[in-house]
Amino acid sequence: MGSVWVPARSSACYANKMIRTIIRSFRRGLEPERLSDLALAETESDQLGLPAGDPGIERSVAEAVGWLCRAQDTSATHDGGVARDYSLNGGWNASYPETTGYIIPTLINYAKLTSDNSLLDRARLMLDWLVSIQFSDGGFQGSVIGAKPVIPVTFNTGQILLGLASGTCEFGEQYREPMCRAADWLVATQDDDGCWRRHRSPFAEPTDKAYETHVSWGLFEAARLQPESEYARAALANVRWALSLQKTNGWFRECCLSDPEEPLTHTIGYVLRGVIEAFRFSGEDEYLRAALKTADALIETVRRDGDLPGRLDENWNGTVDWTCLTGNMQIAACWLILFKHTGDLRYLDAASAANRFVRRTLKVDGPPETRGAVKGSFPVSGGYCTYEYPNWAAKFFIDAQLLEHEVLSEALERCR
Repeated sequence: MGSVWVPARSSACYANKMIRTIIRSFRRGLEPERLSDLALAETESDQLGLPAGDPGIERSVAEAVGWLCRAQDTSATHDGGVARDYSLNGGWNASYPETTGYIIPTLINYAKLTSDNSLLDRARLMLDWLVSIQFSDGGFQGSVIGAKPVIPVTFNTGQILLGLASGTCEFGEQYREPMCRAADWLVATQDDDGCWRRHRSPFAEPTDKAYETHVSWGLFEAARLQPESEYARAALANVRWALSLQKTNGWFRECCLSDPEEPLTHTIGYVLRGVIEAFRFSGEDEYLRAALKTADALIETVRRDGDLPGRLDENWNGTVDWTCLTGNMQIAACWLILFKHTGDLRYLDAASAANRFVRRTLKVDGPPETRGAVKGSFPVSGGYCTYEYPNWAAKFFIDAQLLEHEVLSEALERCR
């Protein structure tokens, strides 16, 4: 099984947290009666621990890309988008606009690396579908197709903006106008302090979100294509606001979908990447220093095998006994980018270990529904996307693996 992290917390709310944890554990204890045979089998497999074998970067990335293609083809809504997930209990889900948006640059990047034009065709299909569902004001809906209410949401729009900017770069002007409408909407709906509060997701806790620096990343990409716009100003304003929530030890307040006192590594990965992108765009050292504080603290939490606790409290103590594999990959990608900027081998070592850990959870053979897919949690019964293989886990997996491959190839080239 995955390693166990013992909470080391002394806050006044600790007792309440423990009560909620006990209740959640009790409920999970009742679940096996309702689980499918597939879910039960995968749970039992994970209880045996990780396989010793590592399929390697190239094989595992190829399989993960193949799974994303199948997720597009077999989405329950059959619209050109990518199914949110494959569930061991419920099968393929409907298409998810938000994550389809940022899957687009991943497919374009891999298509260029492999000269696979069929992936470019898939990216175009995703783009055209997203443009067809864009609201007249420029925003995009939250959650999956079919979810209610159907209203524009800041975070989802920012993630789709990453795809629209990538599509504009790769395919031309037909995607520039939708890109600008999405970016203009984000600028127009931003509060004076840089936070976005007017169009929060109805599918998350209605609080401020430090991790919306990942929305700023979308604006940075749009700003590169529209340098005369207000996009960069708005993006940097949001990142500066988020940094006001950063503690001296690098931890961010208000940085979770559901529990800001012990945020997911998934949302920590979001906020960290947004800060890094602010540095990459502006070149200003304040953003690099802020990113390094968080990245260094995360290095102290990772085990030698690359495993990270799925939730971390304000003292960087793990509070759960499962791993959020998506968060592992987002953080690994951040470490790799920081290695490229600093040359600090700690980042490369930590990222390589995290990448290897998640590769070992991947199945590169077997049924097409799970071959090449990345679980929400390890073990699969853990508290993030329980018994599911979410599409964004595969996306971030591919990104992090390809970044490591790029870094290692560059190092090998320098040695020649």
